[in-house]
Formats: sequence, C-alpha cells, structure tokens
Amino acid sequence: MTPLSAPRFKRLLLTGAAGNLGRVLRPRMKRYCDVLRLSDIAPMDPAGAGEEVVQAPLQDLAAMQALLKDVDGVLHFGGVSVEKPFDVVLPANIVGAYNVYEAARQRGVKRIVFASSHHVIGFYSQGETLTPQSAPRPDSYYGLSKAFGENLAQFYFDRYGMETVSLRIGSSWPMPADRRMLSSWLSYDDLERLVVAALSAPIVGHSVIYGVSDNRSTWWDNSMSRHIGFRPEDSSERWRAELEAVQPYVDPSRPELRCQGGQFVTQGPFEKAPE
Repeated sequence: MTPLSAPRFKRLLLTGAAGNLGRVLRPRMKRYCDVLRLSDIAPMDPAGAGEEVVQAPLQDLAAMQALLKDVDGVLHFGGVSVEKPFDVVLPANIVGAYNVYEAARQRGVKRIVFASSHHVIGFYSQGETLTPQSAPRPDSYYGLSKAFGENLAQFYFDRYGMETVSLRIGSSWPMPADRRMLSSWLSYDDLERLVVAALSAPIVGHSVIYGVSDNRSTWWDNSMSRHIGFRPEDSSERWRAELEAVQPYVDPSRPELRCQGGQFVTQGPFEKAPE
C-alpha cells in the first residue's frame, strides 16, 4: 500500500510491538524506514531484515533512554490496552508514558505518534458528535491514562517543542463486532494511512485526531484535523445490515449501549471497599 510520496526514516521505534495493533503495524511500518526497532515486555518474533527487537519495560527510565537512542520517530503503542485496576495501569500507561517522552526529549526525537483511545471520551452519549477539541470524559482507568498521555504530549510540545499526533483510536479490528462499532470502526489499512500521515505531516504541534474509517455513521468530526492529510478509504457499511439485524434496538437506559465507550463505562470497581 506504500504511496509514492511516503516518508522514509532511518530508524523508527514501535512500542507495544507484541500487542494487537503492534502486530498489525510491524510488517506495515517496515516499508517506511531503514530500521524498525520493536519493543515490548512480552515475547516477540525474532528480528527480521531491517528490524531490531528489544524487550524493555516502559516504567524503567534507563531502559527507555537506551531504547530511544538514534530514533527518528516514535510510534508509542505500548502499555496496558484494556481496563485494569489503577495500580496495574499506572506503571506502564502513566509512568511509562512520561518515561518515553522524557527519554525522547533527552535523545532529541522530534515526532511522536501516541496511541490514545476513544475511551478518553467514552462517557459521551452516542447521540453527540465530538471534535478533537471536545473535553475528555474518560470512561475507565485506561481512558484516564490516555487523557494523561494527551496532556503530557501537550506539555512536551509547549515546553520543549516536541510534536505529537495523539490518535484517539476507535475500534480497530478486521471487522466491526457489534452495532456500536459501525460508528467507531477503523480498518487496518486506514490505521496505516493514519500513522503515516501523522509521521509525515510537516507541522503538527500537538494534534488530536480520531482514528476512525469513513463510516456512514460516526460520532467524531475530524474536519478540523485535515492538516495532517489523513483520508480514510474504508467503511463499515458492508456489515451494517448483518449487525443491525442482530441488535435492532438500542436500550438507552443501559450506559454500555448509550455511551460511546461501550462496556468500558461499566467495568469495575476493582478495589474492595474498607470494612
């Protein structure tokens, strides 16, 4: 799918390379760089041609300082990717995000693509249309950590001039799994288009972009974010009849059906109340 005008980097870093989207991006992003450095704490496939594989915990600043050496750009997809208790989310998603940004600052990295999430705004109703400037309403500890990451990106741009595109990724799977995902679905090809646009746009400052395909229905308006050049080409429409037949009625009294974040809005609490 590599476009003729695609950027070319000497070395890109992909954190979270063993995760769902990391495994999707690994073979795709190799087309845009001489060397793709891959990192996770989980086991990964051995390094192939033009690859470097490094197991490193995000919560270890020294490990991040080593990981960011000689890197031109970062795709930060690492961390806990589902709802967990706060003490599980904290080390990788909050401390780890700081470590990545601080190590990137120390190493002179100029551009980060941060995998944020639509769970940053998950408590908004599906009856609302949001822009990238809509105030966060996290639906979970996971969503809260991604809101922190977006604020961290803004701070590092304002203080140090380090540019970030924060991607509020919707539901990126081979196909939408339910009626809610007809509006939030992001194809893998559009994910690649989005990441490449975020890396290659000449000036981004700190931009927040919704990661969503060109679906007929959506809750997110990216029209004020066209400066990065992202043009989705896929749509969830071909699955609409099938998924609406399975779920013909949406009960607005159920928050997991009413809210944009789906089941994340009802998960927990994880901690026991004191006796």
